[in-house]
Amino acid sequence: MNTKDESNASVKSVKENSIHENVASELNDHHSSVRPVVTVALALWLGLVFLLGAQGRFVRPTNSPPMPIFFGFAIPLVVFFAAYFRWSAFRAFVLGADLRLAAAVQARRFAGLGFLSLYAHGVLPGLFAFPAGLGDIAIAVSAPWIVLGLIRHPSFATSRRYVIWNIMGIIDLVVAVSMGTICSGFLHRLTGNVTTSPMSQLPLVLIPAYFVPLFIMLHFTALSQARRLAVSGKSAPCRPSRRPTDTVLQPVR
Repeated sequence: MNTKDESNASVKSVKENSIHENVASELNDHHSSVRPVVTVALALWLGLVFLLGAQGRFVRPTNSPPMPIFFGFAIPLVVFFAAYFRWSAFRAFVLGADLRLAAAVQARRFAGLGFLSLYAHGVLPGLFAFPAGLGDIAIAVSAPWIVLGLIRHPSFATSRRYVIWNIMGIIDLVVAVSMGTICSGFLHRLTGNVTTSPMSQLPLVLIPAYFVPLFIMLHFTALSQARRLAVSGKSAPCRPSRRPTDTVLQPVR
């Protein structure tokens, strides 16, 4: 009787391992097929923004809303969310992204110091420079601690602190875009002669038309994974492995 039970248990274990390997293999295939597409898309996007910026396509009269920059900010996000909700392979790629890398990239928001410097030199209005600059600096300063938390405890991705940090990161970017629009000059009495019109020219236009949408995508990626991991009770896929089952199916300890 014991031999029969052991045999059944062995067969069940083999079947479970086979299912796990198939799932992991499928996810790995999704990553390998989507990664080149994402890489090319990011490069083309950056090149397009640079080309349009060099041609002055984002520049508009100060008495009109900065619609070109708005479209440069909004269209990439629309494409990203459409791909996420309509393309299962891309969604699997997003849900399997390295959260440590996504958080580490946010440290580049130390560039917010540049807003404060440009304000000090009378290039940008304080109404925009202070909330945008200080918010970016706060996220950039805290990013290494977030990365460290993910390295030490992959389950940190499901923590309240991690979720709040990503939400605050998105709020900071939305506030920056909103204040940049308000201070663009079409509300002359509010901003005076100093406006955010320099943000429509290279190299500053790369911020609202490329980096801000990219940072929002990374925050969304983090929040999506946090939600999925909280429901499934698994640890975050923070560390690439030669054996996909190690990262996909490893429980939280």
